[in-house]
Amino acid sequence: MKSYIKRVKEAFREDSPYKQLLLAILITGLSYGLYKGMIDNYLAEVVGMGEMGKGVTEFFRELPGILLVFILAVFYMLSAETLFKVGAVFLLVGMGMHAFLPPSKVLITLAICVYSLGDHIQLGMKNTMALEYSKPEHGGAALGAHSAMNQIGTLGGYAVIVLAFTFLSGMGIGLYKTFFTVATVLAAISMVYCLRIHGKSETDETKRRFYFHKKYHKYYMLEMFYGARKQVFFTFGPYVLILHYGASAATISFLFAVSAIVGFYASPVVGRIIDKVGYKTVMVMDTLILVIVCFFYGFSHRLFPTDLAFIVCCINYILDSVISLASMASNLYVKDLSDSQEEVKATISTGVSINHVITIFIALFGGWIWKTLGIELLFICSAVLGLCNSAYAASIKMPKKELAEE
Repeated sequence: MKSYIKRVKEAFREDSPYKQLLLAILITGLSYGLYKGMIDNYLAEVVGMGEMGKGVTEFFRELPGILLVFILAVFYMLSAETLFKVGAVFLLVGMGMHAFLPPSKVLITLAICVYSLGDHIQLGMKNTMALEYSKPEHGGAALGAHSAMNQIGTLGGYAVIVLAFTFLSGMGIGLYKTFFTVATVLAAISMVYCLRIHGKSETDETKRRFYFHKKYHKYYMLEMFYGARKQVFFTFGPYVLILHYGASAATISFLFAVSAIVGFYASPVVGRIIDKVGYKTVMVMDTLILVIVCFFYGFSHRLFPTDLAFIVCCINYILDSVISLASMASNLYVKDLSDSQEEVKATISTGVSINHVITIFIALFGGWIWKTLGIELLFICSAVLGLCNSAYAASIKMPKKELAEE
């Protein structure tokens, strides 16, 4: 712990409000961990939301991600610190709506949308502020510090939910409301730290506009395929475990925590694999592995006894979180095609927006497919999207410098 604190002090300028920023991120992460750990079970068990309803809710959760470019363009005169504070207000209001509104499908969907808006607003501002507060040549360490604080907070929230819903599960809706209230209090504390942050960091220009160039057309298509297949697991993966196998909030939180920890250790390994075999090979292979994951996720209940099928699905959920790390390979593809760092940032930012556009429609159609045609077809569609991604990645022509290195 002492060595971590030392590295943080070495990364940030002493005259910057980095302590308030990191504390706000840590507490927000803890609040989010509580929220994320129980929201799917709350929707299924208390709100009574089925497959189609989950898809509709996910549509509105992702909508702020698309609107963010326009929001940042309208409020371009505001500093990153001001926007970060605005995001904190939306997070607090959205979480408070979960805690105090009745469990109506419409009202909870609205609450999720408001909370998501705050989350999306803060997302880009954290990076901007961390870089602004860092010492020269320590930008990477500063980004790593804020990411670590967020992960620690989120894992702490998951751990609390695992313990609470293991030993206090008999409280029913009261337990959900109690921890939504706790998460709201934490969001309020985080907002206090946000309000204490001073400074006028300029927001990232690349986050405020779309950037299109014909040389990136394959990257845009890859982002569409990736966004579509990712959304199936993100939206419906936990819901399958809840509706089909009766997974509790404690189990789902534990699964999220394990996925996060595995991802933390697997991320640098995946990065080294990309460097060794090339991003094209990784982009092709990861989605071929996805086909196997989708097959077992969609058909385990037909192949194995219920208990074993549940374990198989949990393992495949964690495996999907690992192969999703391979999405960083497409960023290297962009870097090889680009002429400047600003172009890289603008292109990747546009790719994220494209990703969001496709995900909101996949959420709607995925819910409809599951409800009307079955879970098997839903994950068959995800596998097909993965194959399309592999085929498209295979058509990439490697830049000469990459071929020379290999």
